[in-house]
Amino acid sequence: MKRSILVVDDERSITDTLVMILTEAGFDARGAYNGLDGAMQARDQCPNILLSDVLMPKMDGIQLAIEVLKACPETRVVLISGQAATADYLERARSRGYEFEFLPKPLEPEELLAYLG
Repeated sequence: MKRSILVVDDERSITDTLVMILTEAGFDARGAYNGLDGAMQARDQCPNILLSDVLMPKMDGIQLAIEVLKACPETRVVLISGQAATADYLERARSRGYEFEFLPKPLEPEELLAYLG
C-alpha cells in the first residue's frame, strides 16, 4: 500500500512540483495551497505524512500541524521553510508542547526522498 502524503504550500509551483516528485517516487501525494484547505483535506483522509510550509496566509503551518495531529494523531509532520522567522514559530510550538520535524528550503528531491524514507 502506498504511503499517503499531503503537501501544503501557498506557493503553487512548490506544491505542484513536490506532489509530482513524490508521486513519481511511489507516494499517494495530494496538494493544498493554504492551511485551511490542507486541514480540510487531512480531516477527510488522514495522511501518513503532512509536508507543510510554515509561513502561509489564512492558517500557518504550525496551526495546520496542530489541527492535523488533533484529528490524525498518527500523521508524521514535517515542516519546511526558507524564512528566518520560522525559528520563532517553531519555538512557540515547542512552548505549547509540540515538537515538529523541520527541513529548510530549497528542498533537493533526492534529499527529501531519503529523509522521508
